[in-house]
Amino acid sequence: MARGRQFLAARVHDTAQANLASRVVEGKPNPVPMWVKAVRHIPPAEVLTRPYPIQHTEPKDRGRAAQRPRNLFRPTAIVHPEDELRQNFYRDHPWELARPKLVLELDGQDARHRNWARGLRQPGMALSGESVVQRQLWLMEVQGVSKARAYDVARKEFYKLRQQEEIERRIAVEEARMYGAYFGKNNLQVGMDLEDAAYEVWKSWAAIEISKLEAERTAAYANVVDVATEAADEEAEVV
Repeated sequence: MARGRQFLAARVHDTAQANLASRVVEGKPNPVPMWVKAVRHIPPAEVLTRPYPIQHTEPKDRGRAAQRPRNLFRPTAIVHPEDELRQNFYRDHPWELARPKLVLELDGQDARHRNWARGLRQPGMALSGESVVQRQLWLMEVQGVSKARAYDVARKEFYKLRQQEEIERRIAVEEARMYGAYFGKNNLQVGMDLEDAAYEVWKSWAAIEISKLEAERTAAYANVVDVATEAADEEAEVV
């Protein structure tokens, strides 16, 4: 694999024009691709170096000569304040990752449609760990609450709402069963049935293995008896 710089992306328009001129793509109703005109007006950038990002931290030693910046071609790490909060929450609540989530592609301006001053309940948004993260971030940035205190407040609100959802779910199931609804087996019953089936399979396998061991033990005992009998016969003949 060549390690030199590749200029194929910068010459994509010239390559397309050459292919069109040589009729390589002939045979289509409209052989000219739609992007050729756009690339002609907005060509790819010819700058091969990445600009040095603005440093927001003061240098430790201003007396030193300016050193050459490193990793110019490495993308700058994009870090959001929610990343650490989200990692801490799901580390303490790993089972929340198992809950189904609805992923919608929005315009990226969710803050305009959410008012986290009201709490974790937001219209059009299901309760999840992201609610705790956004609520904690709002408490830290707007109310000036410490990180640990904001996490405790948001977490307690989350527990309370989850408990309310569980109570509502149980009441709804009881009401539905009162009117004759049948929900089948729950997860615990299905798990018990699977364990019983696996236990029966193991019992049959264990019975076969025990019979094999008994047969081997019987055969070994029979061989010992035969050897002892032959030895006694030989001694009797010698006498």
